[in-house]
Amino acid sequence: MLIQTRTFVVRKGHAEQVVERFSRPGMVDKQPGLLDISVMVNRKSGNTEEVIVLIRWASEAAWKNWEKSPEHIAGHRSNKGQTPPDYIVSSTVQMYNVRALRKGL
Repeated sequence: MLIQTRTFVVRKGHAEQVVERFSRPGMVDKQPGLLDISVMVNRKSGNTEEVIVLIRWASEAAWKNWEKSPEHIAGHRSNKGQTPPDYIVSSTVQMYNVRALRKGL
């Protein structure tokens, strides 16, 4: 399993705009190997909020197939040259290979 996290630090009061963007259906939902997408919000800091999008893939190969897909590439081309909204303070992307997984009862 591969997990991708996208972390957005946004100005206070703007977390829901990021949540809405990553909660609506899209082409990725039809991609073989996509397990699920979770969108989480942390509002406990001072002037900012943190939104973490956790995307779980069945395998690294499934994620790579999405990255190389015409739909994914076209989506990035349509956004090329656009500046991020001014409420986004920072964003990072991380990838994790799951080495162990324990399920609850």
